[in-house]
Amino acid sequence: MKKLKTNISIILILIITVFACTELSNEPKNDNKAPETGLFLFPNNPDSVNQQKSRLQVHWWGEDPDGIVLGYYFRWVGIDTKWNFTTSTDSVFSLPIGSADTTYMLEIIACDVQGNGKYDNSVLWNNTDIGAEPFTDKNGNNSWDVGENYFDIGMIDQTPAQLKFPIKNSPPIVEWNKESVIPEATFPVITVGWDATDLDGDESIVSIDLAINDIDLAVNLPGNTRLVTLRIKDVNALEPELEILINGSEDKIFEKTITGIKLDDFNRLYVRATDISGSTSEIIPLPDTSRTWFIKKPKGNFLVVDDYSSGTDAISFYSNLFSTIDNGRIATKYDVMDIEATSLPFPNITFLETIKLFKYIYWYSDSSPSLELTSSITQKYVVSGGKIAYSMTLQEPSTAYTFDLATIQSFLPIEGFGEVKALNFMFPGANATPVSDSLVNFSDYPQLRTATTISYVRTYLPSQLSAQGIHNLSSPQINGKISLITNDKKIFFIGLPLHQSNAIEGSVKALIEKVFIDEFGM
Repeated sequence: MKKLKTNISIILILIITVFACTELSNEPKNDNKAPETGLFLFPNNPDSVNQQKSRLQVHWWGEDPDGIVLGYYFRWVGIDTKWNFTTSTDSVFSLPIGSADTTYMLEIIACDVQGNGKYDNSVLWNNTDIGAEPFTDKNGNNSWDVGENYFDIGMIDQTPAQLKFPIKNSPPIVEWNKESVIPEATFPVITVGWDATDLDGDESIVSIDLAINDIDLAVNLPGNTRLVTLRIKDVNALEPELEILINGSEDKIFEKTITGIKLDDFNRLYVRATDISGSTSEIIPLPDTSRTWFIKKPKGNFLVVDDYSSGTDAISFYSNLFSTIDNGRIATKYDVMDIEATSLPFPNITFLETIKLFKYIYWYSDSSPSLELTSSITQKYVVSGGKIAYSMTLQEPSTAYTFDLATIQSFLPIEGFGEVKALNFMFPGANATPVSDSLVNFSDYPQLRTATTISYVRTYLPSQLSAQGIHNLSSPQINGKISLITNDKKIFFIGLPLHQSNAIEGSVKALIEKVFIDEFGM
């Protein structure tokens, strides 16, 4: 009985199997169906899908009713000459902009994974060859080789998703950068910079217009220019021009000059950016209309640099001094630049180009000279043909005023200091006596004597290779070399404030005349 039941079960299973197979074999065979493609854009304004900027992010998707989407082909009608393949579902596109707003159309078609199992050099879509199947070109020979991975393209959506994009060109934006703050008065040298941007891509900015006083006289600079130094070409020209140093570099002088500058008068700069479509930014002035900028014409080739932080005694002393030296020859032919009161933009560039307008410089300071400037410009100024004399003391380094020996050696030819620490206070009556021995003879230099108490006095060890000591300082408190001159007679230094060292009446005047007339050849 048990055996009979088993046989009946087997027969039933066979009948069901045969019936099922027969039913499946009678079903009509389903062809592979092509996927459907969708396309959308997140507009800048969610309430409007009108004109977009030329850089935009587009999203798309595909749905395959009987399989999996492998990837997508896309093209910009009128721009792309062929279809491009991607597996991504979004991308950022930079569309070309012209002289007017325009409209572009994007087409996307999805393809599924049900390919033919072999690499095809030709993929047909709507009876059009859209190129070979995409592949990973491992050997870089631009053709598919056995073993290289490829995308086996299956069915392709016959009706591409399409979306038109009205493109509105965005004008560039330009503004002076925060470092470009012009003082109320300068000589005809200035360094300025600006920031220029464009929503269509900064690379779409093709030119920067830069002008002084009249935008119609603007010079067209390359679109990637962001910083320039402007310096007078000839201060005595009837119609002076400004040279343009791109990035403040002497090696990058622009081929054109800016005209329209007014010496001994008020001036204003203007900048404007232009993009590839011809759209322009607003014209931005510098300084703005709430401020003024006066450009001084140099009176001669002699400049006094006032690096003294306080007190009117020094100003009065030097005003009288330079009005009388050499019988008043330069009384109306020298300029004074107060660097304590004048904050130049990009000072290491602007200050150097400013002092190069002059051949001779007298630089005086207290015990905290502007060492960042002296160390960065002195040698460059001398190489350019200038000659400079310094009068200053040096306080001890601190967290508020940092320097080391190398800082001083960057502008003074010394081997070191005569003391470990500067003398805090040197009493009046110290003598600076010219050296006269078997090696050097500076007996034609005047003797100096201090008239007041002076802080932070130290002596110096002149470089044996490039300089000579001129004065020995002699006092009960400190002794040693206090002044020097380079062998090429281009740099003079004295470690005393000269306006406090004129106890011997007329001695400072005699020293200035000796240095600038006899040694420097003024």
